[in-house]
Amino acid sequence: MKKTKTTFFFALFLLCFCSQAQTKDLDGKLIADDEVEGIHILNKTASKYTISNEDGSFIILAKASDTLFISGLKYQVREFIITQTIIDLGSFSIQLVEKINELDEVVVGKILTGSLQSDLENSDAKTEINFYDLGIPGYTGKPLTQNERKLHDADAGPIGYIGFGAGVNLHKLLNKISGRTKKLKEIVALDDKERCIKRLRRDYEEAIFKIDSLANNLKNEYFYFCQEDEGFKDLCDVNNDLKSIEFLQSKLKAYKKNRESVTKD
Repeated sequence: MKKTKTTFFFALFLLCFCSQAQTKDLDGKLIADDEVEGIHILNKTASKYTISNEDGSFIILAKASDTLFISGLKYQVREFIITQTIIDLGSFSIQLVEKINELDEVVVGKILTGSLQSDLENSDAKTEINFYDLGIPGYTGKPLTQNERKLHDADAGPIGYIGFGAGVNLHKLLNKISGRTKKLKEIVALDDKERCIKRLRRDYEEAIFKIDSLANNLKNEYFYFCQEDEGFKDLCDVNNDLKSIEFLQSKLKAYKKNRESVTKD
């Protein structure tokens, strides 16, 4: 009888231990007031890694007591411990907090007179503070598209830095390792091609087909044919009317010749 009880308690202990050590794929969800795509989630305990989707969802392998490390350019770094309750439920959510960059207090020390020349001469105004003065990766050119913003966030700043001590831009490094930066560059390049072909079509379609007509149902295919040319990007960068028309005319002849050869075959 005593042996039976011992075996029972040992089996119960083993069952509890196995339950506590259970590793499984968990459905996670990041919650924030801004974009939550491309946030890095690292299981430091199990050395597992993933990236959040556009809606903040992700899947990661973990067990009870594992520690998740969540990092993103716009958000404060978070460490999150997986509990047994989370393992039992199979899902959980994490609230992210945006980084706040505080500026020095602005003190107005002069009274303006209303005379522009006088006020400028008496002004103690200093050069405007920009992103780089604050140590924040920023962009001051033309407004970026949504995909360009994603690429800029993923690839912002140097990969390493030396200040009071050496360090690594973990956000940028993880994006490169995971292939997200490469993927975003390809998407942005495709967007650039689409914008360029729309501009060429808007500006020159009427003139091109007035000289050498093409059936309406073939025009879309023709412009995609132009877009696949190796010199298309250079043409878009130059943005020259004469070169654009010459390019479109030569591609139209090539397109028609290709169709004739396909038809004959």
